[in-house]
Amino acid sequence: MIVRTDGAARGNPGPASLGAVLIDASSPGARRPDAAPVASISEYLGIQTNNVAEYTAVLRALALAEEMGALELDLLLDSKLIVEQLGGRWRVKDAKLIPLHAEAKDRLARFSRWSATHVPRAQNKQADALCNEAIDRVQTGGPRVVVVRPK
Repeated sequence: MIVRTDGAARGNPGPASLGAVLIDASSPGARRPDAAPVASISEYLGIQTNNVAEYTAVLRALALAEEMGALELDLLLDSKLIVEQLGGRWRVKDAKLIPLHAEAKDRLARFSRWSATHVPRAQNKQADALCNEAIDRVQTGGPRVVVVRPK
């Protein structure tokens, strides 16, 4: 499974959201930025920092991937901070991120293989769009969370 996530905050902190797309790694063109997802998440988080939103996006995507029975994950993230922290190359100093990082590492350990790769923001437009949709949707009275699962 290929997972692309994004977190956003309009202001930092500010109204925050997350977006995630899960793509079947065996489908043709699965690593392309516009690959068709098999599942997605768009969630409004209230007032949060951008980094909390980024980590929460990863956590929600990992939970959904596990629910779907994925065994191997390739995380393609535009957050260099999260990629480096998950890889153990950077320390987690922000107290708000320590429990989120710990939960992410715990969830990742449940998969037989995982990787986290930093990608340019331009390659993460689907997850970014889901973030913006969540904030805009809630501001017009819509649901806080929209999850699309395989049929």
